[in-house]
Amino acid sequence: MRQALEGSQALARAVALCRPQVVSAYPITPQTHIVENISKLVADGELKCEFVSVESEFSAASVALGAAMAGSRAYTASASQGILLMAEVLYNIAGSRVPMVLTCANRAVSAPLSIWNDQQDSMAVRDAGWIQLYCADNQEAIDTTIQAYRIAERCEVPVMVCVDGFTLTHTMESLELPEQAQVDGFLPPYKFSRTLDPARPLSSGALVSPDYFPEARHSHHRALEKAIEEIEAADNDWGEVSGRSYGGLLAVEGPEDAPIGVLTLGSVFGTLATAREDEDHNVRLIRLRSFRPFPFDRLREVCEGLEKLVVLERALSPGAGGIVGNEVRAALSEMDSPPAVYSYAVGLGGRDVPLSTLHQALERVQDRPAERFAVFDVELDKLPEEDR
Repeated sequence: MRQALEGSQALARAVALCRPQVVSAYPITPQTHIVENISKLVADGELKCEFVSVESEFSAASVALGAAMAGSRAYTASASQGILLMAEVLYNIAGSRVPMVLTCANRAVSAPLSIWNDQQDSMAVRDAGWIQLYCADNQEAIDTTIQAYRIAERCEVPVMVCVDGFTLTHTMESLELPEQAQVDGFLPPYKFSRTLDPARPLSSGALVSPDYFPEARHSHHRALEKAIEEIEAADNDWGEVSGRSYGGLLAVEGPEDAPIGVLTLGSVFGTLATAREDEDHNVRLIRLRSFRPFPFDRLREVCEGLEKLVVLERALSPGAGGIVGNEVRAALSEMDSPPAVYSYAVGLGGRDVPLSTLHQALERVQDRPAERFAVFDVELDKLPEEDR
């Protein structure tokens, strides 16, 4: 059913369609509207679940962890400093291989304080052991949320669905909400193989000696690698159910013989796609949907034949440069003829990423060798002279 919905409202409806049994919530901009809308669905009797208002993001993640281990389908959401406050529990959830879904309404991390969008929060916990899926628009956010539950429960690995704050969460659009019967047919009831049960006592997340800890970490790593198949299968199967799919691990637009590619994550892809169509640029656009697990093989496939690849990301690792750019460069180094990689941060702290960004990026790479990293839209007159 097509409806005019704010992104956060649509995400709340998508979560409700998955029939969660416990939702734990703590407000933080720009995530608040998601759990606020879920609470209204519960209060109005449209969603039967236990809605738990907690005192912090740490508690929100902890309640979701306990609920999932006790046999309930669980959900929570957060952003920015809230994701960082959850960090300890995020590692516990993933390390215990507990299936659940969390929406990250991406927002810059302090200091300086910014409430606007970039992706430094989810990138800060990229190694916590969660699957991370990045959405380009609100329709994809709806469908990815539904897919995420199936992926998490089949792989016994939690999934973080990353949605650009404000840019998507606060945008009103005409969106297609699936029917409950479609979701029920796609997503079976929650069953966890290691559900805590007094009649069958077991320990989870217990102390592990050095004799076994490396094996535990290796097993977790292999679980994420194996999740690649489930991510692709969930997207394909949902495409058969709904008519909508998103490329599985990544999506590509543009001519196959284009000499230059541009790779990005999240809503920036929509801006670049519009600019490519408007100005008829001969460029291949690559949208990285799965950042964890990282799609090494698939990325190398779609970069065959490229002479240059521009990576535009809304995050950075101070002192190292582009987070995604460095991983892309490492992945492509195994190709016989890898493209030259240009790595840029754009839109940090919510700075606008205009349509002209694509033209500017293509111009910039014409007359210079590959750039390891730069902040693409920095204005030098705003910097102290020693930092220019």
